[in-house]
Amino acid sequence: MKQTYRKPLAGLLYISLLVLGNGCKKYLDLENPSTISQDATFNSVSYTNSAIIGVYNQLCGDNGATKEGTIWGLMADDFKTSGSYSSQDRRGISMWGATDDNGELQNGFNQLYTGIERANICIRGIKASPLFAEGNASKSEMAKLLGEALTLRAHFYFSLVRNWGSVVAQWEPSAHTPMLDVPVTNGTEILEHLLDDLKEAQELVPWRTESGYGSTRWTKGAIKALRAKIAMFRGGYMMDKESHTMLRSANYKDFYQIALDECKDIIAHREQHDLNPSYENVFKTLHSSTRLDPTFELMFEVGAYGAGARTDTKLGYYNGIRINASSRFGQGGGGEMCIATYFYEFDQLGDCRRDVTIGSYEINDKSEKLINTLNNMTDAKFRRSWTTMTGTTQTLAVNWPVIRFADVLLFFAEADNELNGAPSAEAKAALLEVRKRAFVNHEDRLPPMPDDHQGFFDAIVKERLLEFGGEAIRKYDLIRWNIIEAKFIETRNKLRQLMNGEGVYANIPKYVYVKPAEYKVINSVDEVELLDLYGGHASAVLFQPGMGTSTPPAGGWVTKNWRASLNEEYITGNSSGFATYFEANKKEVFPFHQTILQQNTNIVQNYGY
Repeated sequence: MKQTYRKPLAGLLYISLLVLGNGCKKYLDLENPSTISQDATFNSVSYTNSAIIGVYNQLCGDNGATKEGTIWGLMADDFKTSGSYSSQDRRGISMWGATDDNGELQNGFNQLYTGIERANICIRGIKASPLFAEGNASKSEMAKLLGEALTLRAHFYFSLVRNWGSVVAQWEPSAHTPMLDVPVTNGTEILEHLLDDLKEAQELVPWRTESGYGSTRWTKGAIKALRAKIAMFRGGYMMDKESHTMLRSANYKDFYQIALDECKDIIAHREQHDLNPSYENVFKTLHSSTRLDPTFELMFEVGAYGAGARTDTKLGYYNGIRINASSRFGQGGGGEMCIATYFYEFDQLGDCRRDVTIGSYEINDKSEKLINTLNNMTDAKFRRSWTTMTGTTQTLAVNWPVIRFADVLLFFAEADNELNGAPSAEAKAALLEVRKRAFVNHEDRLPPMPDDHQGFFDAIVKERLLEFGGEAIRKYDLIRWNIIEAKFIETRNKLRQLMNGEGVYANIPKYVYVKPAEYKVINSVDEVELLDLYGGHASAVLFQPGMGTSTPPAGGWVTKNWRASLNEEYITGNSSGFATYFEANKKEVFPFHQTILQQNTNIVQNYGY
């Protein structure tokens, strides 16, 4: 974990575990008895802070935020999980065919409820503390901690709702809850409760520059951004448990207004958060203790530390650019695969985001780069080579981005367009700001700016695809817009056109010819342009027909299948096809794991599972 609370965290974590217990095996079980009494804890600002750190700790580790980021959030029309289908593991989730015995659905679910239980203990304890009473000198400090607890709870519940729809809602600690085995609460009701909580929380927590925090603890701007994000989801389509359909509330614009207002306030405080001038540096910042994000575009990120599955992440080892174990970096990447058409959604020359987002090359045993086949590209915002870690370690201390300022700009633009029936000048400016950074030094290639409602909405849909690839955002966007089935059909059609070299893909080569090249670990766009390809630079070779033969030219060139790597199994196959098992009005939410149903018999399984 970098920045604000990295060094003292180990000691604080120990205290917080004593205060709050070690967590729970059942998702709504009671916390273990604490060694330090709760009265003593919340009569001390220091101990209360330690308890809050214990809540933050539930964001960490293999079952924390990266579970949603690298497993639950796949697949959409940007990335999918590597490997062949099994209903019981991450590949089943990625192909939209998970069953109620899928092992990836239980531990993360449990950890979210452990976080909620810890947050509930803190919320109740702080509100009852004499330090929080009017006139006490410690009230402002305790209020700030209360705001963080409310926000953390909101974050946990939001993750549950957008993955399972309606879930059990518990707003008090288990010790103060008369009945734990209760039916689920409608997801819309839970989100509205969270919006109220976050309205309170943002009044308790100061702006970043006033708080002394960085981006690994919640500050006012980040809380506002989370509230906007939840409002946009609440204003979208959600699974209705009774009718088994995706519905949108008649008053959905009320929630778009909340999002617009929050985003407008954040945009008015650019001394707190702004776009990073460099798109690439946003993600390099996640890998290093050296901050390359001076504008704090990263509004909130989950810290990673400690080189263990409980508190660290496997970002860059599990996913990211594929790196051979015998390279100078050690093994990394390959767990997430780029959908082949996604590479061609980006502008051929102008958009710098493509080469930051997509791993079009891999690193061999000699630490050289070599272009992948078109069906074997990876995500690339997480790279072992951007860390200082070498050898065999799987935990690389890479943080996970939760929300950044680009999200705020695009939420603002989307909400403005929806509320006004067409984009205002301010909405267009917000979209243009994101685009200009992407097309730095190539602004002559910027796409046209739509003036009408549908055209601007379509532009937002496309821009969010390009801006947030690999950040576990796309899937949830498509769900809240209720266009996920249409996009899946569209993507399959595009994949078949690409495979056959038809339509807009008519000039895409069937084969490319390559030699290993030095991997310099430089700017991503330059790195791709310096791939050794027969016929010139990648920006030309990958967009022209080429020789069309599997026989490479003389002189040591090696053939790589480009379009030729695609087949019908890749598109519709039962083993590795694109979203093969998706069913509309059903698979937008996960099944409850069978163990959860055994623990609470009042939960009714989600429809169709």
